Amino acid sequence: MPEPHLRAADADRAAVATQLGEQMSAGRLTVAEYDERLARAYAARTYGELEALTADLPRPAAQPPAPAPAAHGAVHRTPACGWSGGPSRQAAWRNWAVTAVIVLTVWIAGSIASSDLQYPWPIWVIGPWGAVLAAQTLGRRGSGAERRRLT
Repeated sequence: MPEPHLRAADADRAAVATQLGEQMSAGRLTVAEYDERLARAYAARTYGELEALTADLPRPAAQPPAPAPAAHGAVHRTPACGWSGGPSRQAAWRNWAVTAVIVLTVWIAGSIASSDLQYPWPIWVIGPWGAVLAAQTLGRRGSGAERRRLT
């Protein structure tokens, strides 16, 4: 903390209040002690008054450093669309099938209601989507050596 005689800001009081709440959650303060210290934290005018409220408590652990970016030249092989095979491939096909059932049901209901067969517009919804899924699924089925090389 800065010099004890300097005035504290609202953000400083809020930070101490958060720390007190964490210490109470950890079992280092009783509810009564927490309430008393919290009231004093919001009434504090200087850094010294705030420091006195947490002097007998362990300092909060430092945040772990952010992960370093990948080394230059490293290639991440997950496609931009998030397609990585496995369960997500099954989920994509499941979503396609549910959508296909819905649009076909709407088309059939519309055709029955109008007493004639309407233009098959669902093909424009499920056709291209299914073609892309099929191409991705078949494209992922390379040899084992090819898969190991890509990962």
